[in-house]
Amino acid sequence: MIHSLEIDSIFLEYGLKKVLQNVYIKSETGKATGLLGRNGAGKSCLLKIVFGELDAGNKSVRIDGKPILHDYRKPDDLRYLPQRRFIPGFLRLNRIFKDFNLDFNDFINEFPDFEKYYKTRIKNLSGGERRIVEIYMILVAKTKFCILDEPFSQIMPLHIEIIKKLILREKQYKGIIITDHLYQDIIDVCNNIYVLKNGKTHIVYSLRDLEILEYINA
Repeated sequence: MIHSLEIDSIFLEYGLKKVLQNVYIKSETGKATGLLGRNGAGKSCLLKIVFGELDAGNKSVRIDGKPILHDYRKPDDLRYLPQRRFIPGFLRLNRIFKDFNLDFNDFINEFPDFEKYYKTRIKNLSGGERRIVEIYMILVAKTKFCILDEPFSQIMPLHIEIIKKLILREKQYKGIIITDHLYQDIIDVCNNIYVLKNGKTHIVYSLRDLEILEYINA
């Protein structure tokens, strides 16, 4: 069964500045959806609104056509990778994988250098290593949809390619929404792409559309 996540009628303003208006995004299981936009366009704000971390003056978030009328999102429906660290630093990796009901062997098949960290507290990993663990947790955990806010930032190119491979694998089972400044990596893994500009989303079909929207230079 194909599930859908639709977001529209989002309105957010700070003072006299309208950050989001007339936003529409649709994600479906089996596909990855990219969200591009320049710094300050409101991408992270939009993702926080969808997940329920940020209140908006108006919003409509629907799964399979049914509105989510409360702020709490069930993990089986939606998971969210924020830009900030979210796993408590005192937890060891073996405990984290147990809590998320994930297979550590699958993880080290993709990231073999992490095998030595099985009983290490996550706070003792480097910033990039810690980010990889958190990306994996959200991307691979069971859910209908997951949102990834800048998963490629502060990650080595080799690890970016592994994460892209995991996205291609996992989108067979869930819908994925991704935002990042590395737009070529977004293009590589996404089935459809939106650009957020002037508070509105614009669907794009080619690099030419990105030029017209002034996201990239002609």
